[in-house]
Amino acid sequence: MTKDTNCAYCMEGELVAKFAYPICQMKTGFLYVFKEQSKPGRLVFAYKDHVSEIVDLTDEERNAFFADVTAAARAIHKAYHPDKVNYGAYGDTGGHLHFHLVPKYKDGEEWGGTFTMNSWKTMLTDAEYEEIAEKIRANLEIPQ
Repeated sequence: MTKDTNCAYCMEGELVAKFAYPICQMKTGFLYVFKEQSKPGRLVFAYKDHVSEIVDLTDEERNAFFADVTAAARAIHKAYHPDKVNYGAYGDTGGHLHFHLVPKYKDGEEWGGTFTMNSWKTMLTDAEYEEIAEKIRANLEIPQ
């Protein structure tokens, strides 16, 4: 696996813990609870290698990556019953392929608009993040 020692997703531990709480390793990467939870059930899925763009993956790698993203989205739907899940692929400064999976609710904030990337309005305790992680794990069907 290709790693970048300056990348939070590559190095995990304290760097990624600033904004994400671990759920599990999947075939193509790592699934996390995004710590800002103004949209209950928000997750982030990071590719296992330090690649910047989806075009850096082979067709097979890309298909497997999206199978994992889809499994995570299904777990969100089962656990949280959102009206919609938004997907965001950013990384202008970090350069590590990852997707934000953001449940949206018709009666919640920002319905009908783009989600705020880092509002930091709703932060939880580690015990509460673990509850979310357990709820996702219980509803996660990992592709083979």
